Amino acid sequence: MFFWAITMIPTTTVGFGQNLCYIPRPRFPCTPEPVTDMQAAKPLYDYPKYWAECFGPAPFLPMSREEMDQLGWDSCDIIIVTGDAYVDHPSFGMAIIGRLLEAQGFRVGIIAQPNWQSKDDFMKLGEPNLFFGVAAGNMDSMINRYTADKKVRSDDAYTPGGLAGSRPDRASLVYSQRCKEAYKHVPIVLGGIEASLRRIAHYDYWQDKVRHSILVDASADILLFGNAERAVVEVAQRLSNGEKIESITDVRGTAFIRRDTPEGWYEIDSTRIDRPGRVDKIINPYVNTQDTQACAIEQAKGEVEDPNEAKVVQILDSPRMTREKSVIRLPSFEKVRNDPVLYAHANRVLHLETNPGNARALVQKHGEVDVWFNPPPIPMSTEEMDYVFGMPYARVPHPAYGKERIPAYEMIRFSVNIMRGCFGGCTFCSITEHEGRIIQNRSHESILHEIEEMRDKVPGFTGVVSDLGGPTANMYRIACKSHEIEKHCRKPSCVFPGICENLNTDHSSLISLYRKARALPGVKKILIASGLRYDLAVESPEYVKELVTHHVGGYLKIAPEHTERGPLDKMMKPGIGSYDRFKRMFEKYSKEAGKEQYLIPYFIAAHPGTTDEDMMNLALWLKGNGFRADQVQAFYPSPMASATAMYHSGKNPLRKVTYKSEGVEIVKSDEQRRLHKAFLRYHDPKGWPMLREALTRMGRADLIGPGKHQLIPLHQPQTDSYQSARRKNSTPAGSHKVAKEQKILTQHNGLPPRASDGSKPWDKREKAKAEAFARNQQAAKERKEAAKGGKGNKKPRQPVIPR
Repeated sequence: MFFWAITMIPTTTVGFGQNLCYIPRPRFPCTPEPVTDMQAAKPLYDYPKYWAECFGPAPFLPMSREEMDQLGWDSCDIIIVTGDAYVDHPSFGMAIIGRLLEAQGFRVGIIAQPNWQSKDDFMKLGEPNLFFGVAAGNMDSMINRYTADKKVRSDDAYTPGGLAGSRPDRASLVYSQRCKEAYKHVPIVLGGIEASLRRIAHYDYWQDKVRHSILVDASADILLFGNAERAVVEVAQRLSNGEKIESITDVRGTAFIRRDTPEGWYEIDSTRIDRPGRVDKIINPYVNTQDTQACAIEQAKGEVEDPNEAKVVQILDSPRMTREKSVIRLPSFEKVRNDPVLYAHANRVLHLETNPGNARALVQKHGEVDVWFNPPPIPMSTEEMDYVFGMPYARVPHPAYGKERIPAYEMIRFSVNIMRGCFGGCTFCSITEHEGRIIQNRSHESILHEIEEMRDKVPGFTGVVSDLGGPTANMYRIACKSHEIEKHCRKPSCVFPGICENLNTDHSSLISLYRKARALPGVKKILIASGLRYDLAVESPEYVKELVTHHVGGYLKIAPEHTERGPLDKMMKPGIGSYDRFKRMFEKYSKEAGKEQYLIPYFIAAHPGTTDEDMMNLALWLKGNGFRADQVQAFYPSPMASATAMYHSGKNPLRKVTYKSEGVEIVKSDEQRRLHKAFLRYHDPKGWPMLREALTRMGRADLIGPGKHQLIPLHQPQTDSYQSARRKNSTPAGSHKVAKEQKILTQHNGLPPRASDGSKPWDKREKAKAEAFARNQQAAKERKEAAKGGKGNKKPRQPVIPR
């Protein structure tokens, strides 16, 4: 049975201090939200400003001593070390945190993509007065560097020029160690998505093992997880007031190391599963139980009490256990490292404690110390979101990069983020774990003001807003109908297995925002590039019509991910019926608008819970609907995701985990992963031999042949007749069409030319053309050199002999 043991230790706690200084609120009005426990956090703009506010905001946060001198600074109060190039835009983490701390009055410097081979780059701004803020960047450094097949990527979208190799593997660890080496006594505050998703003992796909909490490996002083605005402001304010970093243990959204559980906390033991009950001692069958002198059971009973004898009653204090003073002890690192089932159990408990309204603290032992995780941060109100996004961002990369293009910036250059969070709960995705499932919205006024600023200030704006969205396109202002229900809910998703009856699916506010944005002077087109949650969209036909009529640039991305119920249940995604319903609405409204528009569905191969038969059925569905997927997404086990726990343990953490609980089909071998991708690319002849073998093994040889309802042909073509759209639009290396000084191109800034070293072979016909062109060029060169030798050296022409 599942066992919870409870112990209680009496103690006291330290609360937040009261700051009485008044700071003006943002200028954008917003709809007041009902006050609940989750809205009781101190507003970000109500903190007293640090003395250095007299310097005012900087045009860009300084990256060198020269810039500091120009600003009149003798030192930085806080230095942010990041693995991304510094772009002063609210889509980049270092810009949001840096500008927010600057608004609190602190002098903030940026060390972007430092040379990690020594401590020198980490000392170029001097010693910070308060702390180093360390983050790997907008992406986990391992996912940024390696593909799902563990191959090294050839580019980095967050680096000038898109060049790879500007950050180390596990950047948070390396940067933290270099900061300690540079200034040993300066506190290190770890943050960003890499730290957030690795805060607990986690399975590492690249090493195929469970690693320590990143807080232990990095030797940092404190870790901020999730949306860290509240935590970083609170930590900075308290450090500036003279508190020691070791004493800051009561801030939500933080993790830190301590030796034991403090007094006054109830510890809930969840370190084991399937714990057996009490087992009585086996009676010796050769003992005469009538002889009480020889009966061990009777002897254990002791003296028999007189029922008529008076007894003394003792009344003991029994303090009421509260969630605020309860901590759940997870299985230790050593246990989850050696027992995959306990790892799945720990992952399940972690995901159950993610609602800020009812989450309890967690603790996990790592060797001789405990890593303590406070409950998640309170979501920001609309007023606070406006405050954060209303900072004086330059909205362009730092001038130090010159004219170098940063691909990630080019993607979001003319986009606007309108919300945060996602209540979808997809098991393969980390958005919910990082940003939470409660949607945090900006006001219409703030969003429209940002569009106007982008129109007036950002170079190259042509009147087209590339995206008006967020983690999902259509969750803006969608929330639970009752704040009280929302506060107590422990469901991991609001839309699986169906849309919750308590979820308000009204899209009217988003429709109104679209219309207001289109009406702005100078704005020609508003596109929606964020992924659409189509099962929500079909609840509002008016929204689908508005979207299809005005905001689709020919293609709309959606992600059904699969067609079969088995893998979809493990992903927590809706059935393919929701996609079919949305497709009918999309085609209907496109026809009414007189537009030829298409849906681009995305699918995942090799996800936990997927069998070969599931992929075969998906391939048949793709062929029946006329889809040919050129770029295939294979499942990527990212840290802390529920699907990653399935991948590692073979258990389903969406349900109660025991040693005998439901198992999950796992795709781990390279051969099976290639097979699943080949099913998605059923039209590519390169995968046909593998598919023929698999279909024969599965007893589905009837799908091999030239028929309309058959999947692949019986015979292999003599030449590779299939050519993807990507290759058709690419130019072979060595061709005269390729510029001599061409920079590396990526999917972010253009299609790359095909390499000529055999690592990325192109179409044989194009290759032959390139080789022929090279031969002709060489022959022309030789003729030219021969001509320079003089006409006298030429052999006389032989006379024509008549027949």
